[in-house]
Amino acid sequence: MQELFDFKLPFDAALEARIDHELAHKTMPLGALGQLMPLARQLALLHAGDYSARPSTQADAAIIVFAADHGLALEPISAYPRSVTWQMVENFLAGGAAINVFARSHAIELLVVDAGVDHDFGERAGLISRKIAFGTANCLHTPAMPPSQVHQALHEGARCVDLLLERTAVQWIGFGEMGIGNTSIASLMLATLLHQPIDTLVGRGTGVNDQQLEVKQAILQAVIAKHAASFEIQASSPARERALHVASLIGGFEIVMMSGAMLRAAQMRKAVVVDGFISTCAAVLACELNPQARVAMVFAHRSAEQGHRIALGHLMATPLLDLGLRLGEGTGAALAIPLLRSAQAMLRDMASFESAAVSGALLP
Repeated sequence: MQELFDFKLPFDAALEARIDHELAHKTMPLGALGQLMPLARQLALLHAGDYSARPSTQADAAIIVFAADHGLALEPISAYPRSVTWQMVENFLAGGAAINVFARSHAIELLVVDAGVDHDFGERAGLISRKIAFGTANCLHTPAMPPSQVHQALHEGARCVDLLLERTAVQWIGFGEMGIGNTSIASLMLATLLHQPIDTLVGRGTGVNDQQLEVKQAILQAVIAKHAASFEIQASSPARERALHVASLIGGFEIVMMSGAMLRAAQMRKAVVVDGFISTCAAVLACELNPQARVAMVFAHRSAEQGHRIALGHLMATPLLDLGLRLGEGTGAALAIPLLRSAQAMLRDMASFESAAVSGALLP
């Protein structure tokens, strides 16, 4: 586990200068491709300058969807029953969900992980079983999981990436989730990790109405109050220790496991394509555990969840898309991956003024 917490991603100053020079001399006005320019730079640096190859689009990207249930979902915090979690996993396995459609459309490998769903799937083709337990405990009354399960979830997340990389040479790994109640869990985790009032982070999640939203907010306020003394004790602790404590008290198996997977992907210098609100919560947790992970992160989109803007701001992230999405599942990551392909292809294949014999700008 310690290797996830301590890795570093050093960059070569000479390589940075070379990439900047190439971008500055492409056949276009400086900066004319907007966000694709820093994206191409980030990817080239992350891959240590190895962007000259032309990988098959069938092998360059994968998305891992982590699914789990939450004890807090026994409270009225969602418009949908908890059983929808396992039913949607079945939908993923049958190929009928939005993420399946987008992954097929863009030649992205899709992996589905049972991180802690309250259902016995048995041995199923296409399902990676890493179940920690049949859902977390209800954090309104007790810690969501013991510290040992936090570490287990981080380890299993890292192992999922290892399994992927043992059989394919993907460059970019997107992350998604499924778990009824997990917008509430993400709001709770971000409120404590970012020292934000819970009401600034709570959104409608699966689409609760005004009355349901009030009930949801009251329940989350009660969770914060329940654990306030414990959070206060940890307030002056190192960031990593605080983050692990928060995960234990109010975390979710899929969020913590996703954080472990993000850390391993970053350690292996793979682009970490972060989906929406829940995935960004996992990204915040990962960065609290090892700030170096941020270097590898590409933020796919800005969701409709109000707390997502706060989390993105904390990470100083500029998302690639803003489509009003609030589905999860890794759908935003799937839609963004073609932009990564385009950015890399631009840096690799676009002519320079010199190579194309095109006159550069007259003004310096």
